Amino acid sequence: MRKKWLAILAVIALLLFLSNNLQLDRLHPRAAALMNKIEEKWRGIKTPQLSGLEAHAVLVMDQDSGKVLYAYNDKKKMYPASTTKILTALILLEKGDPDELVTIGGEASLRTLGESSSGLQEGDRLSVQDLVAAMMLPSGNDAARTAAIYIAEKEMGHKLETEKALAYFAEMMNQRAKELGAKNSHFVNPHGLHHPDHYTTAQDMAAIAMAAMNNELFQTIVSAPVYDNHGRERTLSAYHNRNKLIQPDNEWYFKGANGVKTGYTEMAGYCLVGSAVRNDKALITVVLHSTELGVWSDSIKLLDFGFHS
Repeated sequence: MRKKWLAILAVIALLLFLSNNLQLDRLHPRAAALMNKIEEKWRGIKTPQLSGLEAHAVLVMDQDSGKVLYAYNDKKKMYPASTTKILTALILLEKGDPDELVTIGGEASLRTLGESSSGLQEGDRLSVQDLVAAMMLPSGNDAARTAAIYIAEKEMGHKLETEKALAYFAEMMNQRAKELGAKNSHFVNPHGLHHPDHYTTAQDMAAIAMAAMNNELFQTIVSAPVYDNHGRERTLSAYHNRNKLIQPDNEWYFKGANGVKTGYTEMAGYCLVGSAVRNDKALITVVLHSTELGVWSDSIKLLDFGFHS
């Protein structure tokens, strides 16, 4: 019997090693599903409080110290979807004046079918602060593109073609990510629409989120269930936050939650970088490639675990 259990454990260890070194989306769907099931069971055995996690990669970290309280596949290459906008917003606030008005250009017409939008139109004008809210709460890809072009041209000191401005900003993203210790990430756009060369890790996203949440204005914006953008011209008068953890009337509400960003693409699955504060303890969670409901339950389990650690 003992030999049988040792053999089973050896097979599990081998499969876990393979799953950490292979991209699941390159495997046959049945093989990927089997590996995920094995990973779920193994997590449940090692950490019963976190049994049933559905995400492919997770992490919970103490925001003040940077200490990782629990992580699984945290160094594994993953697609970030719209959690990318955390870095975009951070750079926008670091390089721009919150009250400066930004004019929306031709990038407003670059929307792809079905992508998230904050309803910006060419010629609209809104402040840098409102632009952050437009990309972080309703997850506007239009706002992220505008932010990228605004900062790229501000840095270069002159107008740029749209594609050149977006490429220049992507270089800024990669440089800032490295400065924050996110050395296993690579970004090619400011919004997170799928691209095979646009990737990150749970560990890297936690480092980026920690820096962003240390920015007081960023934290104020992402913690708001609803943000009033003062009705700037044709833009929406208010942005509603997609993060269900901070919506008091939602079944997934988590007391003390104050951020950060949702994300979804078919390849990335459902993603959420979360945060919460209780009794002067601040946590950041990262959930990558979960399910539509699992992204919320995974985040809540991680937060509960973190506050009881």
